[in-house]
Amino acid sequence: MPAPSTIVSPDDTNLTQLCQALAERADALDGAGTWPSEQLALCQRAGVFGWFVPSEWGGTGWSDLELLRAYLKLSTACLSTTFVLTQPHGACRRIVASENHDLKARVLPGLARGDRLATVGISHLTTSRRHLARPVLAARTDGDGFILDGTIPWVTGAVEADFIVTGATCDDGRQILALLPAKAPGVTPLAPARLVGLTATCTGEVRCEGVRLSGEWLLDGPVEGVLTRGRGAGTGGLQTSALAIGLASAAIGYLESQAADRPDLVPAAAALRSEHYALEAELLTLAAGTPAASYDDLRSRANSLVLRAAQGALAAAKGSGFVAGHPVGRWCREALFFLVWSCPQPVMAAALCELAGLDG
Repeated sequence: MPAPSTIVSPDDTNLTQLCQALAERADALDGAGTWPSEQLALCQRAGVFGWFVPSEWGGTGWSDLELLRAYLKLSTACLSTTFVLTQPHGACRRIVASENHDLKARVLPGLARGDRLATVGISHLTTSRRHLARPVLAARTDGDGFILDGTIPWVTGAVEADFIVTGATCDDGRQILALLPAKAPGVTPLAPARLVGLTATCTGEVRCEGVRLSGEWLLDGPVEGVLTRGRGAGTGGLQTSALAIGLASAAIGYLESQAADRPDLVPAAAALRSEHYALEAELLTLAAGTPAASYDDLRSRANSLVLRAAQGALAAAKGSGFVAGHPVGRWCREALFFLVWSCPQPVMAAALCELAGLDG
């Protein structure tokens, strides 16, 4: 189909057209497990990458509320593509929050156009491998910059990215946050992991061996707890819940389509859709700044809904849904992702209690 025109709001008909194009390609993308180049080209032509960058740097600067409303629709269409988009979003958010104005002027216009791609690798500073005695990625001072050694455990699209927003730990325990050129000497993206779902995101480890990072690439630090300073937001946040709710909506939609000819499915489909509407309303209320629930509570309930909705769709599809290539099988595998993606301890504990039949 022709590339859609620039999307100017989450209610734009061009966003509906983009979602239709992504949905048409989602099963083939999952089967191939390759980088979604075609899908991202459609997003670029639709102006999606500009959403993440303020107008002063060449973007359209969508609000958090607008972005979440768009994510709800995009994740219903294709979770792999939508998850990939959250990475340049996260990278741009942290670049914009930096006080390094020269760096912003150099890189943000290209990121807004989608000419260059930035991704994020900070899980080792938040939830991944923090139990290890030595930092996964270490930084030592070198003149006006730093030398990086170690690994960045989980980086989406590292083999395709131009930049990686990442953090490293100094000998004294302080941390830096930097924009790492992905093609710099000593930076080696390893082969992406073959995941249970979302393999097309090409997520894997990046090795850093004696990487010289000059001060011009520094976003913040060195400071204690560089990600807790309120500059660049925290991990996951509401967008994680938005993607879970969006995927749940796709599964519920399938169940509703089956219920049209199978009255026995109507009560389950109606109950799940009612829960979906309630969670979506809470998500958007939180994004608008009105307290409705805690982030962790919303995330826990969104996780629960997407897991139950996907399995409900599989039950309705019966044996055909268990055949590779059927969308409900993909949704079931993708739903598992929310148990491990930026999953804080309270959310994991709530999931275990539900699975064990215990009160939360």
